[in-house]
Amino acid sequence: MSGDGSWRRVSREGRRFLRGRYRSLRRLALWSLLESAHTFLGGYAVARALDDGFLAGRTGTGLGWLAVAGAGALLGALALRGVFGGLADLVEPLRDGLVRRSVRQAIGRAVADPGRAGDAGAVSRLTQQTEMARDSFAGLVLVARSFVFTALGALLGLAALDPVLLVLVLPALLLGTSGFLATLRPMARVQRAALDADEALSGRAGALAAGLRDVVACGGGASAGAPLERLIAEQERLTGRLARWTALRTLALGVAGRLPVVALLAGTPWLLGRGVSAGAVAGALTYLVQSLLPALDALMTAVGAAGTRLLVVLDRFCVPGPSPRPDSGAATTAPAVAPGPGAGSGVAVAVELRGVRFAYGPRAQPVIDGLDLSVGAGEHLAVVGPSGIGKSTLTALIAGLLPPGGGTVRVAGAPARGLTGQGGGPDLRRTLLPQQAYVFTGTVRENLTHLCPGPVSGAEVERATAALGSDGLVDRLGGLDGAVDPALLSPGERQHLALTAAYLSPAPLLLLDEATCHLDLRTEERAERALAARPGTLVVVAHRISSAARADRVLVLDGTRAVCGTHAELPARSPLYRDLVGLWNARG
Repeated sequence: MSGDGSWRRVSREGRRFLRGRYRSLRRLALWSLLESAHTFLGGYAVARALDDGFLAGRTGTGLGWLAVAGAGALLGALALRGVFGGLADLVEPLRDGLVRRSVRQAIGRAVADPGRAGDAGAVSRLTQQTEMARDSFAGLVLVARSFVFTALGALLGLAALDPVLLVLVLPALLLGTSGFLATLRPMARVQRAALDADEALSGRAGALAAGLRDVVACGGGASAGAPLERLIAEQERLTGRLARWTALRTLALGVAGRLPVVALLAGTPWLLGRGVSAGAVAGALTYLVQSLLPALDALMTAVGAAGTRLLVVLDRFCVPGPSPRPDSGAATTAPAVAPGPGAGSGVAVAVELRGVRFAYGPRAQPVIDGLDLSVGAGEHLAVVGPSGIGKSTLTALIAGLLPPGGGTVRVAGAPARGLTGQGGGPDLRRTLLPQQAYVFTGTVRENLTHLCPGPVSGAEVERATAALGSDGLVDRLGGLDGAVDPALLSPGERQHLALTAAYLSPAPLLLLDEATCHLDLRTEERAERALAARPGTLVVVAHRISSAARADRVLVLDGTRAVCGTHAELPARSPLYRDLVGLWNARG
C-alpha cells in the first residue's frame, strides 16, 4: 500500500470517528477559547502596562495591567484543566475502538487459520500499538488545538495593538508553515516506504534464517542472498531520501519559528516611525516569543513525529482480514504419487495417505492437496523440498498431531488421528523426533529409555549407543547414571541422545523431522544407517541430498505436485530434485 493510499484510508476512518463526537469536540473548543483569551491578555496587557503605565509615569496603572496578565495566566490554567477532560472524551473511545477492532481481527485470523491463534502481531496491536496510537492521538489533538486557539488569540492581539504589525509577522509565519505542510505527505510516503522495506527485510532475513540449512546444503547462498542485498540497497536509498526531507522540514521550522522575530526586530525603527508605540512592539514580541512561536514549534514537532507514527500505526488497524500463514508456502498438489512397495504386493503397509488435503484454516491456501502415498513396512523414505513447503505438516499428519482436512491418513491400517496404546496410554506404534530434540533433567539412562514401556537392560542401551556412535557422549556425561543438564548440552548433543532414544523405542515407525540438522555429515550418516537397519519403517525429512540418497525412495514436495521415486530415477522426473542434486554435486 502506498503512502497516499494509507493517508486516504486513515483519513476516511478518522473522519468517521470524529463525526460521532461533535459534542466532545464542542466541549474541547469552548475550553480552548479560554486559552485564546489567556493568550490575548498576555501580549495586550504587556503593551498597555508600558504605554499607559510605566512609560507614562503611572506605575500603579502598569502594575494593574500586569495583574491582568497574571489573571490571564490563571485563566489559562483553568482552561487547560477543562481541555484535558474534553481530551479524555476523544482519546479513550479511540483506544476502546482500536482494541475492539484488534480483537475482531485476531478472531478472524484464528477462525481462518487456527495455527495463528496466538498471532504475535495481534498481541502487539492489543498492547503496544494501541497505547502508541492513543498517546500519539492525544498529543496531536493537544498541540493542534493549542496552536489554533493560541494563534487566534495572538493574531487578534496583534491586530488590536496595531494592524500594521501583521504585515511584518504574517508573511514569514505563513512561508515557514506552508513549507512545513508541503513536506508532510511526501515525507509520510517515504517513511511508510522505509517501514515497508524494513519489514520486508526482516521477513526475508527471517525466512532465509529458517531455511539456512537448505541454502547451505544446496549451495544456494548467492541466489538466496541476492534479494536480501536488493532490500538493503532499497532501505539505504529510502534512508537518504528521508534525511533530505528532514533537512527541508528543519529549514521550514527555522523559517516559521525564527524569521517572524527577526522581521519584527528589524522592522522596529520603521514601526516606530509610523507611530506604533514601544508598548505595542513589546506586546507583539511577547505574542511571538511566549505564545505563537512555541505553539507552532510544538505543532510542527508533534505532526512531524507523532503524526507520522500515528498514521502508520492506524493503518495497521485499518487493514482487515486474515493473512495467509507465512510458513505455509505454495500448495502441494499431489494427484499421482507412486504407491509404496506394500501397495498391491502383499507387503504390509506402514503408512497410507489417500487424497489427503490440509490447510491452516477454511480460507487458507492448502499446504497439501490431494496427496496419495504408501510407505511399506520396513521402508526408508526421505522427504525433501524447500522450506515451508509442507514437510513438517506431512510428518505431523502421519503422527496424528494434525487432522487432515480431506482424505485419510492410516498408520498400520488404523486412522493416524487418535491412536492410543493399551489402557488409553500413548500410542507405541510411532515415534516423532522434531528438530528441537527433547532432553530433560535426569540421568543419561532415563533420557535414553523414556520411550520404552518397560525396563531396558544396560547391555541393550550400550548396544544402541555403540550403533548410533553416542557412546563417547555418554562417557563424557559420566556413564548411564550420569546427570543430564539440557542447558549444558549443544543442539547436536541433544539430537544425538534423542536419536539413541528413538533407536531403543519399540515403535515400528520412526518419523525424523530434520532431527539430524545439528549433526555433522559423518554422524548424521551413521545415525540414519543405524535407524534404517533397525526393524521398522523410517521416514526422514531430509535437509541434505546425501540423506535422501541413502533412502529407498524419496518424496519430493515442490509446490505444484509431489513426485515419489528412487534417488536414481527422480532427476529425470523432477526438475526441482535435479536442481538440488546438481547444486549438491557442485558443492563437491
